[in-house]
Amino acid sequence: MQTLSIPAALSAEWDQLLRRCQEASLPLAELMGRASQLQTQGLGELAGELYRAWLDKQTGPLRVVALYNMGATLASIHKHAEAEQAYLQALALKPDFLQAKVNLGHQQEHLGQVENALKTWADAANDTSVGEIMGTDALELRLHALKNRARLLEQEKRYPEAETVMRQALMLKADQGDVLQHYVHIRQKQCAWPVYEPVGAVTPNQLLLNTSLLAMLSYSDDPALQLLVAQRFVHEKVIKYAGPPLYKQSGKRREGRIRIGYLSGDLRMHAVGFLTPEIFELHDRSRFEVFAFCWSGEDGSAQRARIRSAMDQLIPLQGLSDEAAAQLIASMGIDVLVDLQGLTSGARPNILAYRPAPIQVSYLGLPGTSAIPGVDWILADRFVMPPEYLPFCTERPIYLDKCYQSSDRKRPIGATPTRSQLGLPEDAFVYCSFNNNHKYTEPMFQAWMRVLQAVPNSVLWLLADNAKARENMLAHAAAQGVAAERLIFAPRAAPPDYLARFQLADLVLDTFPYNAGTTANDCLWMGAPILTLSGRSYISRMAGSLLTAVGLPDLVTYSVTEYEQRAIQIGQQPARALSYKRYLQEFGRSSALFDMPALVADMEAQFERMALAQREA
Repeated sequence: MQTLSIPAALSAEWDQLLRRCQEASLPLAELMGRASQLQTQGLGELAGELYRAWLDKQTGPLRVVALYNMGATLASIHKHAEAEQAYLQALALKPDFLQAKVNLGHQQEHLGQVENALKTWADAANDTSVGEIMGTDALELRLHALKNRARLLEQEKRYPEAETVMRQALMLKADQGDVLQHYVHIRQKQCAWPVYEPVGAVTPNQLLLNTSLLAMLSYSDDPALQLLVAQRFVHEKVIKYAGPPLYKQSGKRREGRIRIGYLSGDLRMHAVGFLTPEIFELHDRSRFEVFAFCWSGEDGSAQRARIRSAMDQLIPLQGLSDEAAAQLIASMGIDVLVDLQGLTSGARPNILAYRPAPIQVSYLGLPGTSAIPGVDWILADRFVMPPEYLPFCTERPIYLDKCYQSSDRKRPIGATPTRSQLGLPEDAFVYCSFNNNHKYTEPMFQAWMRVLQAVPNSVLWLLADNAKARENMLAHAAAQGVAAERLIFAPRAAPPDYLARFQLADLVLDTFPYNAGTTANDCLWMGAPILTLSGRSYISRMAGSLLTAVGLPDLVTYSVTEYEQRAIQIGQQPARALSYKRYLQEFGRSSALFDMPALVADMEAQFERMALAQREA
């Protein structure tokens, strides 16, 4: 028996409950009801201890139910090791207890026991039980096990295994939107083209209708389709808050310096964390106070430390509900809340739905519309958001004068390697694309292969994000008559070393419709020209905006044919590629693209005008 602090008001009752446990006179139903009450009162440890006291004196078949409930109670207060033991004991008594198997897998995952969790969920998925188990349909429990197994495999980058498990789940039940979403994206990550193929009773059209926003950005540049997917996500996942905006309820009078808040879970070693530090550092502290509201934990990186030091306050939101987080932001009198997350992985759009600030702006994290209620503005430039795009965006643009994208002029750069060190031929023309593999598409890859065929002494240097993607790309290259040795795969590297690699490339080939963002910024900073294809959506025009700002608009194309022809022309005329590199070396870093003081001043002028108008209103 643990030594626990018993609230004085419960002391007599607690002693009575323990006495009845020792006498084996407390019925299971009463035990469960009283434990549930304790848990509701925030006394989960007492509830767990009550189960232990009861189990000490019980030997009958009802032990398995008490063990299961004790496991659930302990899990709810994050006592994962103890919860694991409770579930294991329950399964020792009843090996076919499907619900206990499913829950055991979660505890093993929390404890870092990846292989154990995968095995437990596999056992649960292979169970042939039917009907209801403790009020839950057995099929739903098997599906739950399969989905969690697939999720963990995907998290571990074991994509082929994850895809197989997702197929199993879809064979059992075709109508599972969450599985269909992940299935599409995991095929994109593996360059498994065509991505949209039937899966049992699931048609390609069903896959398309259930495509996530991130996957859709890689599939199509149709802004209407992207808006539709964003709105569907918001309809399904974001609260429909109908109350008065929280910033009006806070009673906080906005005066003095304008308060800017940055909202993100990616203020760390992440693309957003790489592009934003100089914004935070350059804000004029005589006119602005700068806050970060974030739920990205400390990763121990220099990048995180730099971001933290650039803030007046960095306020963690982990452990707070969305409503509580929104109330906290509202209580601090934030004038302008800048959302750096959108609907990307780990987003918390419900915070914005409560409207904790009078001016809420989308920026950088999601290059395009998020359709999040409460987000009225989006930072952009006139290239990424031309007038014809505006009907497909729920936010109104705040146009920055030059390029929308921020940069970091202090990014650390590693030592320049040699071509031989990285397995590149010394005399070849080196095309490269270091974008994430999910951005690679079959039409663009086919264009790249045609470029290689037209430029004999050339190679394509690609990111090897996972073994299956590499295998699939080599197979597609072979199908187009391109030898395997002309594709050279680079493993991931630390940011400084990754940046240094760009100096060995002759021409970077952009992806479409999901353009390079941070990667385009990186290659241009390092003096490597990038050829892009600009389409109809914000995200398919990112690199075009950067190239325009850096002074190389002739590297922006508007059709696959033009893109392919330009890539061939440059490859056949190495001196032309060299001239681009020399231009970037001489003028690139002093161009509008990297003029961070001007960008921040522009941003501040817009925010100041809006905030002062809002205060007067």
